[in-house]
Amino acid sequence: MLDKFTKLSPELYEYVLAHRSERDPVLAALIEETGKLGGWSMMQIAPEQGAFLTLLARIMGAKSAVEVGTFTGYSAISIARGLAPGGKLLCCDVSEEWTAIARDFFARAGVAERIELEIAPGVDTLKALPKGETIDFAFIDADKGNYKNYYEEILARLRPNGLIVFDNVLWGGSVVDDANQNDDTLAIRALNDFVTADSRVECVMIPVADGLLLTRKRAPGEQR
Repeated sequence: MLDKFTKLSPELYEYVLAHRSERDPVLAALIEETGKLGGWSMMQIAPEQGAFLTLLARIMGAKSAVEVGTFTGYSAISIARGLAPGGKLLCCDVSEEWTAIARDFFARAGVAERIELEIAPGVDTLKALPKGETIDFAFIDADKGNYKNYYEEILARLRPNGLIVFDNVLWGGSVVDDANQNDDTLAIRALNDFVTADSRVECVMIPVADGLLLTRKRAPGEQR
């Protein structure tokens, strides 16, 4: 099936970016501001990922969303803009410095009232949430060693047919490099294999940016 895969040249990637509806000067300014952080700016999601998250949340009619790993706010703004009227997004992060940029841009983007930002370890924030299947949509893009912990805490509170999206599941191609045995790579591989085999969900991995794993919670009694 390799003939079904189109490799992206820089020119083809620019073409991809040109064919999305989102044309937001606030997000463009956020990309520029995040770029001032130097190498850390690589943690910001790609523009096409942001547009995709908005579209997913909007298609689902999501009202309750969770994000683990907010950084400077690009993904949070993207998700918040896709929420149904009255929708709320809980953002989990540990950095006051980076999320200070996010708070500024939440206001500029007009979504500050839809977002609650908690500065604390993500697992602690998630464990403190009420029990019950109330979350519609979640995006996980934080420390890789905790991906599975975030997954379990969110899945327990995700409604049937709710969606969890993981970022960086290709990890720059390292997931298929047997010579790479660092902790983050091993954690991503383990997460990918675990979710794929998990009978509670169905999933698909798509090669958007550094790879997204889309995971839908099955309804009770649903056949695999």
